[in-house]
Amino acid sequence: MILTQEYDKNWSFGKKAFFKIVISYFALYIALMFSSNFFETPFKWVGKHILGISYSYNSSGFGSGDHTFAYVTLFINTILTLLISTLWIFLDNKRKSYNKLFYWFMVSIRIFLVVFMFSYGSVKIIQLQFPYPSLTRMMEPLGNFSPMGLAWTYLGYSKGYNLFMGIMEISAGLLLIPRRTSTLGAFIAMGVMMHVAVMNFTYDIPVKLFSTHLFLMALFIFSTDVKRFINVFIKNKSTESYNYYNPINNKTYHKVIFWCKSILLILIAGLFFIQMAGNDRGKNYNNKLPLYGVWEVEEYIKEGDTLKPIITDAERWRYLIIEEPHRAIVKTMNESNNPYTFETDTVAKKVMISMGVTKPKSYNFHYDLLNHDMLILEGSLYFYNLKIKLKRKELLLDSREFNWINETPYNR
Repeated sequence: MILTQEYDKNWSFGKKAFFKIVISYFALYIALMFSSNFFETPFKWVGKHILGISYSYNSSGFGSGDHTFAYVTLFINTILTLLISTLWIFLDNKRKSYNKLFYWFMVSIRIFLVVFMFSYGSVKIIQLQFPYPSLTRMMEPLGNFSPMGLAWTYLGYSKGYNLFMGIMEISAGLLLIPRRTSTLGAFIAMGVMMHVAVMNFTYDIPVKLFSTHLFLMALFIFSTDVKRFINVFIKNKSTESYNYYNPINNKTYHKVIFWCKSILLILIAGLFFIQMAGNDRGKNYNNKLPLYGVWEVEEYIKEGDTLKPIITDAERWRYLIIEEPHRAIVKTMNESNNPYTFETDTVAKKVMISMGVTKPKSYNFHYDLLNHDMLILEGSLYFYNLKIKLKRKELLLDSREFNWINETPYNR
């Protein structure tokens, strides 16, 4: 019953039945992944009248892969698989084998896995998926994080961990391309996607269905060579080479395929480096912005009156966060984050500040930077004269560097 990559002239009934179920399921899954929206009306009818879903829902998911419509589609996928494979088993039971179809099915799911291993791996290496947490994010209380937000923050903090995950995913994709190394590629992909799927389930990340299916595809590819794996790594027995089925023995064809693969890899690498060069997400401007950092307001004077730091005050500033060119975030006493336009003239020691994205006509504040950690802003904003004294706030998460030696755990 176990499907193997070894050529078999006569398949058993169980082997043929199992193959028909597997190919029907995965073929439908991939097809519906790109076309289910075209069947929104009949699928929602199934959801309402068969699954008893009474609430309204959208077919897009708005970025979520685990929305109601996705589960309805999965249900239909399963039912269609049972119907198609059952009919196929009983209407086409005289064929001795499906070697050619099995070969091209393996090629198809390998390509599918390669595409997503490359795409997921590349966005991790350049930290596009998990960007370094912003200063504004670091100023949020931990209890305000959602489970997914917590995962995104801790993964984004470590460039090394992103690099490791990305290299493993791309390595799996590269090894899945040649048939000879596809088992090793599938084995690495299984480990990678199991890690991703467990994170998705335990941190409520809405890609549970898709990551699970990528793991199952990698598991299926690996299972076709599991006999040799068990013999070598578990039973400590010798193993023999497979007599692979190859539907095309033309040497010219294989040379063309080889060069197509090589050119495609070069193009993917080129696109990756272009994307890497143009990526600004999560970029750290620490060495480029003169007033970069989190500034805590020690004194806020409005029209000569010092406003007390009352936690319900929606006007008095609590923090000024500067981490990107031309903009800043002001966190008020009531924990509201307000975006401001923030332009600095380091020669004249002036700052242009306005709420939102509209720039004022001229620089409306003068600033003094004392000993790198004290900042005084003095000027007018919306017809009020303000004098704001701020002190640079050091963030342990942003300043703590890697240490080879730790005499005691530095756990704060």
